[in-house]
Amino acid sequence: MSDQNNIKRRNFLKQSSVAGAGLVLGAPSILSAEAKNAPSDEIRVGFIGCGKQHEVLFDAMKDIPGMHYVAVCDIMKNRLGGSASRIKNMFGNTPERYFDAEEMLSNEDLDAVFITTPDFWHSPHTVMALESGCHVYCEKMMSNTLEGARAMVKAMDDTGKLLQIGHQRRSNPRYLFTLDELIKKEKICGQIVNINGQWNRAVGSSQDISVKESILPDEQTLLKYGFDTGVEGKLSLSELRHRFLNWRTYKDLSGGPISDLGAHQIDIFNWFLGMQPKSVMASGGRNYFKNREHFDNVMCVFDYDTPEGGARAFYQVLTTTSAGGGYYESFMGTDGTVEISERSAYTNIYRESGAERSWDPLVQRGLLKKVAAGQAAGGDDAIAAYESAPPDQYELPGGLSKPPHQPHIENFVESVRGNATLTCDGRHALESEAPIYWVNPAAENQEIIQFTDEHLHV
Repeated sequence: MSDQNNIKRRNFLKQSSVAGAGLVLGAPSILSAEAKNAPSDEIRVGFIGCGKQHEVLFDAMKDIPGMHYVAVCDIMKNRLGGSASRIKNMFGNTPERYFDAEEMLSNEDLDAVFITTPDFWHSPHTVMALESGCHVYCEKMMSNTLEGARAMVKAMDDTGKLLQIGHQRRSNPRYLFTLDELIKKEKICGQIVNINGQWNRAVGSSQDISVKESILPDEQTLLKYGFDTGVEGKLSLSELRHRFLNWRTYKDLSGGPISDLGAHQIDIFNWFLGMQPKSVMASGGRNYFKNREHFDNVMCVFDYDTPEGGARAFYQVLTTTSAGGGYYESFMGTDGTVEISERSAYTNIYRESGAERSWDPLVQRGLLKKVAAGQAAGGDDAIAAYESAPPDQYELPGGLSKPPHQPHIENFVESVRGNATLTCDGRHALESEAPIYWVNPAAENQEIIQFTDEHLHV
């Protein structure tokens, strides 16, 4: 690309990003008329981290137009090669390969960077990418430490670049529809008093990862990139490689299951209520994976003061059983309960039999679809079950759904182009994530943590 064309492209993306600062993309999966008619230009993308989560994001973004995949970075050679091969096979160009993120950011002309490295690298990689002039999409959690997350927000503010955090439900049309139309506008739950959420995984899905040693990074590389962080003394190469593959189980490298899985859903508690909790109590145990640093099972309760009154949110994450209905969030109110999930099978709405308001008008307007009106074993106290009518934006022609991450990435891309506002920028993500950093300490110390500004401020 010539210098003149590069300047034009940079100026377009800069001007459109500023122009779009006040716009909101109500339907992330459908571009507005203005966006369709706007000057087109490609977004030059680099990837930092080419493991499993990178594959998930790439599969969700490969059909988004106007993307040019320039470079990939990972310290594991076969992951790097696999990512480059996928891009070449799908798009015809061969991206540059890098083992070092700083080298990639220095050498390449990039507009946006997607970061899917281990949690303890999220903050350093995000900060260096923002400071290099790139917009950033970083997977959640923001960091393995609250201080690291705060550094990301500061870098976002200092550089003026966009930072989207991968809480993808924030762009999910089902969640947006439920919050905006049913809970806020129609107040279908009445007063929300209790919230439940869970993510349960079987032992088989939680076992340690192991691969052929011949494809793993050498000792020098693993030490250079901090996989001995927090360890006193020298680790064997086998121990270093175990930490590299299973970083989610180590305290200095991640936040454990409560951040790896629970962060997605506790984020929804805070988002739907529009506030942070006032306290947390928690309990956890190393009951099956006894040699791990993090708990294998965690349960916690957050306390909220809502405008309507007090509310409590219970959350559990289990890595030893898949029973109990998978993963969902449940908002339980005086008039009705909303059970919501990325999976339709776990999504239902229930009307309390004693609710004064009829839901028939909502059914007639297409806001709800009635799926069962018969009486349950409770007789007169039976509950009628409803299913939300999914927004049109969530369904593709032929009845196929988009990958769960795609609307969130579309929102990021359109925000870079100036046609949208981020649905989960770094500041709002940290406001929601901050309470999560205190769950493990509450469980370790068996104490109720009363939150202050020091605990939660951005």
